[in-house]
Amino acid sequence: MSRSTVRAAAVIGLALLTPWWVPASGASADAPAPTASASAASRPQLDFFSGNRVEAGDSFGVGIRNMPAGWDEVTVTSPALAKPIHLTPEGKGSRDSALVPARGGYPVRADAAPGTYTLTATSHGRAVATAPLEVAPVNSLTVRRFGVLTHSTRMGDPVRPGSKVVVVLADEHFAESGGSRVVRSPAFEHDVTIRTDSPDDPGCKCDDGSTLYAGHINLRHDLRPGTYPLTVMAGHGHRPVTAEVTVAGEPVSHSGPWLIAGAAAGALALGTVGVLRQRARRRRTPA
Repeated sequence: MSRSTVRAAAVIGLALLTPWWVPASGASADAPAPTASASAASRPQLDFFSGNRVEAGDSFGVGIRNMPAGWDEVTVTSPALAKPIHLTPEGKGSRDSALVPARGGYPVRADAAPGTYTLTATSHGRAVATAPLEVAPVNSLTVRRFGVLTHSTRMGDPVRPGSKVVVVLADEHFAESGGSRVVRSPAFEHDVTIRTDSPDDPGCKCDDGSTLYAGHINLRHDLRPGTYPLTVMAGHGHRPVTAEVTVAGEPVSHSGPWLIAGAAAGALALGTVGVLRQRARRRRTPA
């Protein structure tokens, strides 16, 4: 066998013995895959405190972030706004503005028609960002919770005819015109007044800034399964707010301890009358 043949066989054998995971000469096993060039810096963006949907006449919170270093002011305008919004850096050297909460924030025109409006942020006459703002009808968003519940059901769960229910309403604007509201429903035995200081308060902690109203009422015993409307009037001429209660199942029996005690007392009274009558008969019967 020639030397060239032996040398070729040795090279082939070495290749077969070399593990497949060993990198080729000049390459690193830990070298990352090539990546695209770094993306451009983030553009300025309007940032909403609690969403970009607000009622006409209400206020909302907004700020701006990712502004270029050294910026000093931004003005936000829109046909929906009662007046322009002026934003400044949150602190020295900050690329973001302070984010103003919705309460005490920036007002939307009371006569703004429902729809989507564009907010335009400009700095020194140059547009730097835009964002949509959805304006909803008056009194359509302020109600956070409105419905009924019982000791064993949550709001929105079906309730049985004859149930004693707690009516709960949490709303931002209702507190402007008093501490009570009247709720009507064909499912109720009669109208119910719900109050801010009600002992029926189910323990809801309204950390969203809303005011809680509560009160209890019995549902009618003869209700058929289905959904029934709840209606409450808002203050300051706002439109009524409606919700629904779902009724299902067999009627609730109201035979509580007081009814059992009453029945027992009645039975005792009837028994006493019977004894007295029997004694009277004995006296009238000749010996």
